[in-house]
Amino acid sequence: MNLPENLRYTQSHEWTRVDGDIATVGITDFAQNELGDVVFVELPSPGRQLRQDDIFGSIESVKAVSDLISPVSGEVVEVNDSLTADPSLANQSPYDEAWMIKVRLETPSEIDGLMSADDYKGFVEE
Repeated sequence: MNLPENLRYTQSHEWTRVDGDIATVGITDFAQNELGDVVFVELPSPGRQLRQDDIFGSIESVKAVSDLISPVSGEVVEVNDSLTADPSLANQSPYDEAWMIKVRLETPSEIDGLMSADDYKGFVEE
């Protein structure tokens, strides 16, 4: 399982990378592996306001449809149109090409409540 150390993780299997006041969000390698072949991704429009733990979209695979849960509060400033055009990117490159949304952080301290790579690894191995 690929778990970059510079990211923070949620129990709903999203990752977050912070750069200044922008949080980039996607799904983890563990999540894409559990889902199987991803065939559809629904993402919000830029400008949407999210609260931490809001559903911001959905991801559909040959096995299931899952909600995407926002790890942070703020405004969606960008969505990954490449992912909606080619959902299989979620399987091929979950941490790079398949980022889902970028959010301007409203409450940066929320990041502190997310799991480290080690914490997330322990969580999924339970």
